[in-house]
Amino acid sequence: MPALQLSADDLCLVRVENLHIQIGRSSLLEGIDFTIAPGEIITVIGPNGAGKSTLVKAIIGSLPPSEGFVRKRKGLRIGYVPQRMHVDASLPITVMRFMGLPISQSKDAIKRALAQTRVDDCMHRQLSELSSGQLQRVLVARALLVEPDLLILDEATAGLDQPAASRFFLQIEAIHQQINCAIMMVSHELNMIMATSRILCLKHHLCCQGTPEEVARTHEYHTLFGDTVLQYLPGIAASPAQFDHHEPGNDCAA
Repeated sequence: MPALQLSADDLCLVRVENLHIQIGRSSLLEGIDFTIAPGEIITVIGPNGAGKSTLVKAIIGSLPPSEGFVRKRKGLRIGYVPQRMHVDASLPITVMRFMGLPISQSKDAIKRALAQTRVDDCMHRQLSELSSGQLQRVLVARALLVEPDLLILDEATAGLDQPAASRFFLQIEAIHQQINCAIMMVSHELNMIMATSRILCLKHHLCCQGTPEEVARTHEYHTLFGDTVLQYLPGIAASPAQFDHHEPGNDCAA
């Protein structure tokens, strides 16, 4: 299915409209509506199995909608950092070689990306020798090679302890300040998320969305997470964007 493009006068990067994903008899996503604006920072939260990674796959185009649309700005560049990557210790591949796959990249571009995430000193090391935190920063550097308008991080801090997650978020903050890309962070760990301008609360459908303060006051949030409080680690200090609870779609502002 060809990518659907936004109209030239639409200021959004991505507009998701009535998105349904069904595989076999399983309904993974139902009636999802939201937008992503340039430079915006969004965190998608929800319990395991809520459809968060399915939503990411629909946005990057690896999983077609069963119903509804994912419309993107023409020429939109998306950098994607996967939930996890298993590295076979027996596979001899250096960071530099990995960064050039599957599309060859110039050495200068690779060095710049690795420097942005502060792992340029690891470029000649084997992937299998890296710590979890170093590997995540390498994956972010690889995503930066496309000079993204939108950076998507799918459970990027899974497996990291709190100090490592804090360092990771601070690095993402620095990247956001440098290139001002929109960021979509997916997480189910409410005690380890970035400060964010908007939260989407997902459980197969969009339960609620809004600023962190708005979402934390909703009945839907407490139904899913009880009295668990959203806790932010050091990281992005985003300007709050005002969105209405249960608003199915929001116009992107200039």
